Amino acid sequence: MPARKDPGPSVKDPELYEKLRDEGNSKEKSARIANAAANTSRSAVGHKGGSSPAYEEWTKEELQERARELEVEGRSSMSKDELIEALRDH
Repeated sequence: MPARKDPGPSVKDPELYEKLRDEGNSKEKSARIANAAANTSRSAVGHKGGSSPAYEEWTKEELQERARELEVEGRSSMSKDELIEALRDH
């Protein structure tokens, strides 16, 4: 198995980044989480901010708006379930 390429200087916690990539997360999502963990602590990541209802409780229009904010491709033709899956995978 070839060695992985260094994720670069923009990733502040390369060890966590690689763990997240191994779990199947996208490069963007892995970098976002690794950098958030480096800015606080790994245990504090995910504990910031307020709470939000589960995507299943959102209307399709709310899901489409969030997908638009995150620039999810193909969102206009997705069903509610597909939007939820795309948002969770982003």
